Amino acid sequence: MHVGRDNTTPGYARAAAGLRTAVAPSMSGSGTRALEAWFLGPKAENAELFEKLIADAIRDQAHWRRNFHPDDPTHITEEIKRSPAYLEAVGSLKDNHQSLLAFLKKSVPFFSMRYQGHMNWELTLPAMLGYFSAMLYNPNNVAFEGSTATTILELLVGDDICRMLGYELSNPAVPRPWGHITCDGTVANIEAVWAARNVKLYPLGVQAALRASLSEAASIEVPTYQGSRRLVELDSWDVLNLRADDVLALPARLQQAMPEADVGKAISEFSVQTLGLAEFHRRFLPDLPSPVVFVPGTKHYSFPKAAALLGIGATNLLDVPVDLEARLDIDELRKMLVKCLKVRQAVYTVVCVIGSTEESAVDPVDKVLELREEMRSQGLDFVVHADSAWGGYHASVDRDDFDMPTRLGFVPPPPAMTLGTYVTRQFRELGKVDSITVDPHKSGYIPYPAGALCYRNSAMRDLVSFSAPVVFHGDAEPTVGIYGVEGSKPGAAVAAVYLSHKVIRPSKSGYGKIIGQALFSCRKLYARLLCMAKESDPFVVVPLNTLPKIKGMSKHDLQRLLGEVDSKTGQEIEADRQLLDFMSEIGPDQNILAYAFNLKNADGTVNTSLDLCNRFNKSLYERLSIDPGHDIYGYDLIVSTTDLDADQYGERFIDDYKRRIGVGGSEDRRITVLRSVVMNPWLTDTPQGSFIDVLEHEFRKALTEEVGKIRGSFTRGV
Repeated sequence: MHVGRDNTTPGYARAAAGLRTAVAPSMSGSGTRALEAWFLGPKAENAELFEKLIADAIRDQAHWRRNFHPDDPTHITEEIKRSPAYLEAVGSLKDNHQSLLAFLKKSVPFFSMRYQGHMNWELTLPAMLGYFSAMLYNPNNVAFEGSTATTILELLVGDDICRMLGYELSNPAVPRPWGHITCDGTVANIEAVWAARNVKLYPLGVQAALRASLSEAASIEVPTYQGSRRLVELDSWDVLNLRADDVLALPARLQQAMPEADVGKAISEFSVQTLGLAEFHRRFLPDLPSPVVFVPGTKHYSFPKAAALLGIGATNLLDVPVDLEARLDIDELRKMLVKCLKVRQAVYTVVCVIGSTEESAVDPVDKVLELREEMRSQGLDFVVHADSAWGGYHASVDRDDFDMPTRLGFVPPPPAMTLGTYVTRQFRELGKVDSITVDPHKSGYIPYPAGALCYRNSAMRDLVSFSAPVVFHGDAEPTVGIYGVEGSKPGAAVAAVYLSHKVIRPSKSGYGKIIGQALFSCRKLYARLLCMAKESDPFVVVPLNTLPKIKGMSKHDLQRLLGEVDSKTGQEIEADRQLLDFMSEIGPDQNILAYAFNLKNADGTVNTSLDLCNRFNKSLYERLSIDPGHDIYGYDLIVSTTDLDADQYGERFIDDYKRRIGVGGSEDRRITVLRSVVMNPWLTDTPQGSFIDVLEHEFRKALTEEVGKIRGSFTRGV
């Protein structure tokens, strides 16, 4: 484990020197603004362009190979190409490739407007081109010597993602942030919890070292909630509640006090990385309960994985109930933190989800940060991590264009839809949290695998650094591979993010434009679902998100505006400021839409059994999801599903949703819902009009048949 590096290390210096060369890339530039040029298109309208660019990449690879020591011998001669064995191999390659291409057509048609399932849609052209081009070089970003080009790109991309999320890169008054690419959000979240655990426990190891081999620096003081005190004199509880930035500053302070000592080695003897969690607790925390991690009920499954892998244990991963909008309930969190303070139970981290994967709910970052200040004043401190795997790129909707000078006479259009007032406020506070997960391969429209983790304070990465001597030559070379969970990882993924960000900047006129239009489509679909069921229909539909309470508006006003959102075109809505403002406040926080159908009885009353309601939604999902081996061309609409459980979400949330669906009297505590992820910016703007009309038609067709089946089963006594 390496501790104490900062942004002035030789690795950064060498990288910076490399970036000053004439051929070095950078993230600065004007970017582009033509959304139609950024994707292959639902009918592959840009296929000819993409084919040419891919061919350019292959030709450029061939040119590179032929000009690297051109006098070296060739091997694959024309004579070999005429041999029977060669011709047989080529024939086998062609035949099997054709078979593979045929089989791949059983894949999910993410590109289609009829696909409203998981978090996937089109990939950007620059991302695919960047991945393919770099793949030909097969760089491995585990170490600089295996990725002499794409390591530099990863440093650039890390900074660009940090900037998008709200971290400050050029303010000398705050720690320098740092980000890197991971394979996905799961690995990024595991690394974030790992780093939070190590930040919490690290000063106990420092304290032990000060009492042993580093005794010359025993007078070093640290800030506490009761004032500055000597670290060696603090009890374990106070050491566990030092601020993260003060903890991360310790190595450099100790090295300055003892320049001849190997501070890192002295501390590592007592670190949790060396001793293991069980022995560390036995030595340093015998009288205190195990620290905990707080996550909202909407947490991703990566957090239970992190708790298991890091030895924290599921018992110490505590779910915070959510409010009626599926956001972390700040009052419930306060109660849980007060209890921790009372029993002297340390908190590794509190996790805020910025766009939950089932509901796209955005947790109240601002309130969590305020609550941390409140708890700090009483002696309880913790790291705050934001899981923005899904929602991170939505920050671009609110980010002013950076490094994108306006061309003469050009007025950038506003995005079709802005974030709501509440969500905007959370993104403006996001830069204050300690670490952020974001997945370019989700709302960044970039190929798998491409997750990312960003630290507000770059020194935090040093607490999770390991190096393999066979591939790492020390601080003289820039590196990202020694940090985090992964070893080998494709430099091609980094190149994909780099080229996509270079062409489509992560700000209002770039990614904000894509996501803004997708948000518009999502809210139009939300309005359609609310307006869809008529009195004569044998079903009702209840989106998870309720209509907001807007000051000065009656329920009648809200219903009227909702009807206008549903019926009016995009142009008509954009011309109506009141309607546009109203639209920005309705629906989910981002663009994942959860909803449940319930069927009506033959007499027109709504079914009151949650079990029957769940079976109805499961039957709809089975009809509107892909079965292995089936002909993909037979699917007219594809959605996904999930279950909402009271054990995770809390009784208040589940009881309220049950009531709204019409099954409030049922004792069951799990609700099955359908889910549509709306990533397509063109869903409501086709030459034939809004495609939402087609989606409603397909829903109605499925609903009518499934209601008929269920009523038929009652008639038959099934």
